[in-house]
Amino acid sequence: MQKLRSSFEQFSIISHLLKWTVLVIPVSAAVGSIVALFLWLLEKATTIRWQDGWLLFLLPIAGVLIYFLYKLLGEDSERGSNLIIDEIHEPGGGVPFRMTPLVLCTTIITHLFGGSAGREGTAVQMGGSIAGLFAKWFKLEKEDVRILLMTGIAAGFGAVFGTPLAGTIFALEVLIVGKLNYKALLPCFMASALADVACRAWGIQHTHYTILSATGGAHLFSLDLFLLIKVIVAGIAFGLAGYFFSELSHAIKYYSNRIIPIKWLIPVIGGCIIIALTFILGTRDYLGLGVTNPNGGVSIVSCFKNGGAYYFSWFWKLLFTAITLSMGFKGGEVTPLFFIGAALGNTIALLTGAPVDLMAGLGFIAVLAGATNTPIACTIMGVELFGGEHILYYAIACFTAYYFSGHSGIYSAQRLGVSKHNNKSD
Repeated sequence: MQKLRSSFEQFSIISHLLKWTVLVIPVSAAVGSIVALFLWLLEKATTIRWQDGWLLFLLPIAGVLIYFLYKLLGEDSERGSNLIIDEIHEPGGGVPFRMTPLVLCTTIITHLFGGSAGREGTAVQMGGSIAGLFAKWFKLEKEDVRILLMTGIAAGFGAVFGTPLAGTIFALEVLIVGKLNYKALLPCFMASALADVACRAWGIQHTHYTILSATGGAHLFSLDLFLLIKVIVAGIAFGLAGYFFSELSHAIKYYSNRIIPIKWLIPVIGGCIIIALTFILGTRDYLGLGVTNPNGGVSIVSCFKNGGAYYFSWFWKLLFTAITLSMGFKGGEVTPLFFIGAALGNTIALLTGAPVDLMAGLGFIAVLAGATNTPIACTIMGVELFGGEHILYYAIACFTAYYFSGHSGIYSAQRLGVSKHNNKSD
């Protein structure tokens, strides 16, 4: 009898997988394709901004345009990724499909005119809204809607960075601090992997990063004791940086909305502050995405080399991004967090004598782990982006940053499942 029940259980599992394969394939193809379009447009917008520096002076006007686009067309779309997370927790009004064209257009506008923003938030929002549209077409029940929205997050994240495994775990890990919903594991993995394939099929190439430094042993699990201590100290700094970014972003948004009564003036003032800071510092290194820099200035790529960042490059990118995203402009936080972490890692390496490329790579993933409370996803991302040779250092940096970032995070809709310090859960 037990064997008979087990056989039926396997048939049930096969049925479950077939069902989600059918549901996930169209979502993944659509999300991967729209992410490919987004990345292509983002590259074009960035190139135009590099060529026509005067566009920065129109950033306040661009902010007003973004404000009224959301005011007239956005409805709940203004809440962005937090709306998707809330809908996964408690399905209600749904995620409107209008979120996809709105966040796509407004993110491109932000980058074209020099706002300091990323791309993950845009990809996740497009993934969630496309998944929500398919959920309506398929007339799914609430539990299946939750899972399909999670696949949208996984597809968007996996496709935009070319990290399908990290995208899978990110979609599971970002919802509740300290808890994972394994029921959605396979659907999210299929969605992330297929969306990445779809995105690459359009000819999109992702930036390649390399860590070449020797770390005290050829074996995969070799550890250098003195380097280990430096990595732990750096992990604490990365966690505090993630905490600072989250808290500063929330504070700027709160006080700007409280102090400035005319809401369309918020992005105007934010744009003017960005312009002023750019000229006070005498550099445009902290505008836009920051992955590369045509003028040989500070960028994510440069942070992996000696002399590739200044001591406070991480702080300036943090400030530029917090102002941009908290005062009405659109885009993601993750790529700027990569910049912040890599630049901080570069600085820590110079102060401690640690390998620059390794420490930049650890900051790249660990600040994100702290700011989003997703240490497992970020450790896996390290393997996908930099290779697996230094996986123990990735884990140590990400887990340490996760704990030292406290219970703050960039997503206000993220729920606390398990406390980081007293093992209590909600």
